[in-house]
Amino acid sequence: MENLEEKEHIDQFELSKEYLEKLQTAIFEQDEQFIKNTLDETNPADISTILLEFDTEESRYVLDVLENEVSAEVINDLDEDVRSKYLKEFNTTEIAAMLNELDSDDAVDIINELPLKDREEVIASLENKEKAKNILDLLRYEEDVAGGLMAKELIKANVNWSINQCIEEIRRQAENVEKIYSVYVVDDQNILLGRVSLKRIILADDHLKVKDLYDDDVISVETYMDEVDVAEVMRKYDLDAVPVVNVQGKLMGRITIDDIVDVITELAEEERQMMAGISEDVEEDDSVWMLTRARLPWLIIGMFGGLLGAQFIGVFEDDILLVPAMAFFIPLITATGGNVGIQSSSIVLQSLASKSVFDDSFLKRILKVLAVAILNGAVIAGIVMGMNLILGQDIRLAIVVSIALFNVVLLASFMGTVTPLVLDKLGINPALAAGPFITTANDLLGLLVYFTVAHFLI
Repeated sequence: MENLEEKEHIDQFELSKEYLEKLQTAIFEQDEQFIKNTLDETNPADISTILLEFDTEESRYVLDVLENEVSAEVINDLDEDVRSKYLKEFNTTEIAAMLNELDSDDAVDIINELPLKDREEVIASLENKEKAKNILDLLRYEEDVAGGLMAKELIKANVNWSINQCIEEIRRQAENVEKIYSVYVVDDQNILLGRVSLKRIILADDHLKVKDLYDDDVISVETYMDEVDVAEVMRKYDLDAVPVVNVQGKLMGRITIDDIVDVITELAEEERQMMAGISEDVEEDDSVWMLTRARLPWLIIGMFGGLLGAQFIGVFEDDILLVPAMAFFIPLITATGGNVGIQSSSIVLQSLASKSVFDDSFLKRILKVLAVAILNGAVIAGIVMGMNLILGQDIRLAIVVSIALFNVVLLASFMGTVTPLVLDKLGINPALAAGPFITTANDLLGLLVYFTVAHFLI
């Protein structure tokens, strides 16, 4: 009864400290029955999360107790840096046994993380020679293109097959395919012609052939297409899977939605870290040195920006001595410029994800940005003017702050719009423009505008 209760907890993935302590005890006492009863039916992704609470040696024992297919899925679900530590606990024969249970694309991802010598030994140790051939084919492609994302496992049918022959082939091929989305139709040269649903095949009359059923309106991607473009194709056409063809149009593999979700997640994480001023892909549990190295570059750049801003203020020291109240509004100027710049660049970054948005000419976009900036700047400047007058500030200072603020909004909007567009044209990640770069730049420009206006009007 106790085992059933624990198993229910794991199935719902409501882990408690009490269960982790029991699992720790079971590992120490090598209680295989407890481990199997509580983890046997648990989703591999959840088991991966559980094992993060233990060291690699303890996790290795748990993986040895579980079925090989489950252990393979657990290893596959781990983050790359964690998985690298786990793989060191296994020899090449054991790794090969796990890869036999995975799709070829997942197996290639793991092989690419191994030293070169181990890669060759693992491939040589694979029992499934067809899988070994598929892995060797996939290793030729870069990781960030369609060829590197695709799996070789799929269901295909020759256009000249009868329905009965097609069904028999589907049964045979399906042994190596975990999820079947559709059947791809090819000719004798393996050229992709179209696709046909399982429903149409099952309901078709026996005398018909595949060529009588298939739909030639099939969307495919080339092996060399960038992963970002593949993700856009699948998003645009709402695809669960997309076939991959080479330059001759031959069917090479397929990319499924789970692979694209991983790509989108990685890209979003990369952009988030870039916008936060983190120069490397790091996690909270990484070493102090790695976290410092990832964060320090942009902190130093921001520091130099602050020093340069201090120099700007020093240049206008005489003006500040004449009207000390000017210093009160420095935070307002810099904060407004930074906020406007981040807003503008964030909108552009969002638009860059859908290229069709940029069908308008550059001039038309700038005019639209200018119109929005004028409206926002006028409203903000008017509010600041009214508040200064209500609080009894000097009328000249109120005018200076309002005029400066209006111009800062215009300038920050322009910078926030143009900078990511220019970076994108140069092949640089435009997310850079939404982080410390645009904030520091707009702080400096805002100070320059503020004190220049004050110099001439006060």
